[in-house]
Amino acid sequence: MKLHDLRPNPGAKKKRKRVGRGISAGQGKTAGRGTKGQGARSGGGKGVYFEGGQLPLARRLPYKRGFTNIRKIYYSPVNLSSLAEIDFVDVDVTPEVLAAVGLIKKASDPVVILGEGELSAALTVKAHRFSASAKEKIEKAGGSVEVLPYEK
Repeated sequence: MKLHDLRPNPGAKKKRKRVGRGISAGQGKTAGRGTKGQGARSGGGKGVYFEGGQLPLARRLPYKRGFTNIRKIYYSPVNLSSLAEIDFVDVDVTPEVLAAVGLIKKASDPVVILGEGELSAALTVKAHRFSASAKEKIEKAGGSVEVLPYEK
């Protein structure tokens, strides 16, 4: 195959319809706009919001206040009580391990460790965020915490 052999797929390139160019073209005289009225005029027609004078749907519904922050990071929460139930022997607690055990859905999601419950074993916990109480309880049990970086 050479550069001069390249062609667009059949039907991919369509000729534009040239309206208002005489009756033999098929779209002459009124150029497919019918006769007279608002729709035949330049800039004519109602906007998508208009419903014939009826109160538009967007105004009939209750207001949805605020906005959605597209940069918000949704963390998968894991409590210390959940970590205490599972016996982590000689293993660092990482998002991959938590996903394998079933405490979070995906290892790629950012994880936050929360301080609900007590911890007796000394664990090395690696997560994207820790609550102050969780950090304190892990270190009190003789473990350590490591904050992982997270890029969206």
